[in-house]
Amino acid sequence: MNPMGGSSTHPHPRFDPLAATRAPDQPDIDLFVHGMVFLDIIFTGVPAMPHGGQEIWADGMGSCPGGIANLAVAAARLGLRTSLAAAFSDDDYGEFCWRTLQQEGVDLTASQRYPHWHSPVTVSIATPDDRCMITHGHPEPECPSDMIGHPPRSRAVLLDLSAHDPGGSLGVAWADHAHEAGALIFADVGWDPTERWDDTILNALGRCHAFMPNAVEAMAYTRTDSPQDALYALADRVPLAVVTNGAHGASAYDSTTGEEASVPALRVTAIDPTGAGDVFGAAVTLGTLAGWPLTHRLAFAALCSSLSVQQVGGSLAAPGWGDIADWWQRLKDTPAGTAYQMSLRRRYAFLDDLVPHAAGGMVHRAQATIAHLSDA
Repeated sequence: MNPMGGSSTHPHPRFDPLAATRAPDQPDIDLFVHGMVFLDIIFTGVPAMPHGGQEIWADGMGSCPGGIANLAVAAARLGLRTSLAAAFSDDDYGEFCWRTLQQEGVDLTASQRYPHWHSPVTVSIATPDDRCMITHGHPEPECPSDMIGHPPRSRAVLLDLSAHDPGGSLGVAWADHAHEAGALIFADVGWDPTERWDDTILNALGRCHAFMPNAVEAMAYTRTDSPQDALYALADRVPLAVVTNGAHGASAYDSTTGEEASVPALRVTAIDPTGAGDVFGAAVTLGTLAGWPLTHRLAFAALCSSLSVQQVGGSLAAPGWGDIADWWQRLKDTPAGTAYQMSLRRRYAFLDDLVPHAAGGMVHRAQATIAHLSDA
C-alpha cells in the first residue's frame, strides 16, 4: 500500500524531495486540489483538420485522465504527497481514471463515485499550426463544498480563482477551510471568455500565498501595459507573484524573501502543450515548500514544463524525477557544447544537489497509450 491510502505496485518508495523539511506536526498531505477529471483522448501528428467527410489518420494517440488530473499527476510525479477531490462516474471511463490516479500515487480519499453520471470526455486534435478540442460532459452531481466538507490538512492548495467572491473569500467554502487550517494557497486563474477582466477577482489574493497567471491575464486584471508592470502590481497584493509569458519565460517576485527573478523558456519543439501550466504550477509549489531560492524555483518549473510539452497528453507527459535526472545527465555528458548548452549547465547546476544519485524511487513519465503506471 502507498502512504497516501491508495493501492500501488511501485516496488520501491518514491524519491521524496521534501524529506528534509518534514516534521511530526506537519500534515501528511503536501498538496490538495479539486476539479473535474476528464478522460482525455489525444491525437497528434494530424497534418490538417478533416473537412467534408474526410478521414485522416493520426501519427500518434494517447489516452489518460485529464482536467484536474493533469495537475494531480504532475505534482505526484514530482514527489508531492497529493490528494485530489473530484467526482467520478461508475462507468468504465471513470473506473479507468480512478485506477490510474491511484496507481500514480494520488490520494482519492476526498473524491466520490456517483452512479448514473457520465464521465466527462475530451478529444484533442493537434495539427502543426493549432490544436482543437471537443468535450462532452455534464455538471458535477454535487456541490464541491458539500462533497469535500472540511478538506484534509495539507501544506498547500492549488486553486483556480475563476469561482471568486468579491467579498474577498476564496469563493468556495472548502478552500476557506483549508486556508484557516494553515494551507498555503497557490492560485491561478482561467481565461475570461467575456474579456471584461473583472478585477474584483483579485480581492481573493488577500488569502493567497502565490498567484501564477499568464502575461495576458496578469496585464488584463491589473490594467497594466507590460508583464513586468503586471508583476509589480500583483506583488503588492500577494507574497509570491509569478507571471508566465510563453516563449519569453517567466518572472516572479517573492516579498517574503525580497527576491526578484526571471528565467527564459527552454528552446524545445512543442508537440502538445496540454498540462504544461499545471506542471509549472506544481513545480513552483514544490520549490516553495522546499525553501529553494526563487531563481531555482522558476528555472526548475521552466524545465519541467518544457519536458512536458515534448510529449503527448497532459498527465501522460508530466515528467518525474527520473526524466529530470536523465535530462540533466545528458546535458552534462554533451561534449563541449554550444553557448546555449553551456548557459543551461550554469543555470541548472543546482540540480546536482537536488537530483538523487541512486535510481531507486525515481519516477518516469508514462509512455503507454493506456498507462497504468507512471514508470511503466
